[in-house]
Amino acid sequence: MAEDLGFTITRDFDAPARRLFRACSQPEFLRRWFGPVGWPLTLCEVDFRVGGRWRFAMTGPSGLQNTPFGGVYLEIVPDARIVFDNTFEAPGAETMVMTFTFDEAAGRTRLTHHTLFASLGMKKLHLDGGFEVGTNSAFDQLAEVARGTG
Repeated sequence: MAEDLGFTITRDFDAPARRLFRACSQPEFLRRWFGPVGWPLTLCEVDFRVGGRWRFAMTGPSGLQNTPFGGVYLEIVPDARIVFDNTFEAPGAETMVMTFTFDEAAGRTRLTHHTLFASLGMKKLHLDGGFEVGTNSAFDQLAEVARGTG
């Protein structure tokens, strides 16, 4: 049953793992790519350590901010893996667990983004709401940011 709750997006980047990892862990870079095009992070709080909390909100083209969401970093392996939970700040919101895995070969990195949803209903709601399209839009921006993170 747990396999039914998972969803994976994989993308290859023209950047070493250290650059992608940095872009996925530091607020100054997260603000530049996280969220679909047109939905920038307007709230970005990051305590990047195991047990540290993070909190984001995006603002859409209309100027309205979405419900903040956040969680706790569960595992951090430099340049290789980040695992964190993620919950919207709304009554009854379910928690998902996201894993970013960075696999580098010849200066390119494959980023695997796996999401484990709390329920099939949560998975359906997110996928029907554009989760895959939005993540890929964010990854388009991440490709540009990763090229310049040093």
